[in-house]
Amino acid sequence: MSAPAKVHAEKPSPCLARQPILTKDENVVGYELLFRDSPEENRFTSNAADATSHIIDTVNVLGLDVVCDGRAAFINCTREQLLNESFYLLPADQVVVEIQPDAVPDEAVILACQRLKGAGYRIALDNFVAHDPRLELLIYSDFVKVDIRWLTPKQLAGLVERQSENQFSLLAHKVETREQYLTALGKGFTLFQGYFFHHPEKMRARHIPANHANHMRLLQAVSGPALDLAAVEDLIKCDAALCYGLLRYLNSPLLGIASPVQSIRHGMTLLGERELVRWIRMATALLLGEKKCSDLILSSLVRARFCELIGPKLGQFNCDLFLIGMLSLMDAILDVPMGVVMEGLGFDPATKEDLLGAKMGRETSLSPLFQLMLAREQGDWGEVTGHAKRLNLSLPFVNRAYNEAMQWAHQMTSAIPGGSKSGE
Repeated sequence: MSAPAKVHAEKPSPCLARQPILTKDENVVGYELLFRDSPEENRFTSNAADATSHIIDTVNVLGLDVVCDGRAAFINCTREQLLNESFYLLPADQVVVEIQPDAVPDEAVILACQRLKGAGYRIALDNFVAHDPRLELLIYSDFVKVDIRWLTPKQLAGLVERQSENQFSLLAHKVETREQYLTALGKGFTLFQGYFFHHPEKMRARHIPANHANHMRLLQAVSGPALDLAAVEDLIKCDAALCYGLLRYLNSPLLGIASPVQSIRHGMTLLGERELVRWIRMATALLLGEKKCSDLILSSLVRARFCELIGPKLGQFNCDLFLIGMLSLMDAILDVPMGVVMEGLGFDPATKEDLLGAKMGRETSLSPLFQLMLAREQGDWGEVTGHAKRLNLSLPFVNRAYNEAMQWAHQMTSAIPGGSKSGE
């Protein structure tokens, strides 16, 4: 397989981030797309009036399948954008138009909503509040997004009553903790936006579940300083899903391997040690998270590739940054403490402490990289600027690396059976 593409820093790159929207069962139904422009090296600029047109341009280049992993794209829409019909450049079956508070209903706005609905687009009312001036638009809405912190119980009850009349889904956004999720669920919300699922659901378990023991042993086998091919082969042969996955991956057009595969060992040899290790990490992550939210797996691979791509610019890390990025969500994937995940994975004690410390918010050598990774994932542009400067990285380079990581993760999960549909 050809060497990984190099990330160049010469040209600006779009700053696109996404926030997942999930059902109560933590199945991803869509992503809200967040955008900032970065024409300059070391600071973000933002123009709300242009944001949607930039998103449309970006998703037409990257593809909605890559940006949203085949789910719906929730895209902000101001009054001006609603009236100039920008959204007709995007496929109706993949887009939800998020109407902003400035689109107060009048004849032109109502007509624009009717036309969108007639063309097959879905509509969301963003940041809906008590006494919202957009009440007249509820009849056209498929989703109503609410920050539950700003509505009283009586106001929420009134909104739930209107929901039964107009058949829209209530979507709670800015849900960052399990406690906030449970509060919103108890108040009648059926969709949730935020990163609450990046935290383990329960922390009572003190060991890796038995059905994942072989996967963790395999991950351990490729995390040490020397690769024992015979031991790796035996572990793969013990798992029918891994055997099938490896054979299917070898036949993927991504690799372009023409030779027929004669055995598991032959397939391992065809891949080569570097790509074999990479595939095992991806495949084990997918199997470990097969009953969890699909975005957990996708995010872990995006994080892994992002860390790997910016690693050469950093220089001071002796650990495997791809693995560090992938493991950063493994506690949420397995619902066990990160310390348990790290046991026996072949890391030196200092690296274990660095990752555990960064995960818990303590200052370690990995903290600047870890914080940049989280900020870029969440679209926290101010934090991205600060952490990139701290690491002496230009913003175009950071954004290009993240966009490439999203494309790569989508390709990889598509090439492995069940990839991006875990838990659904």
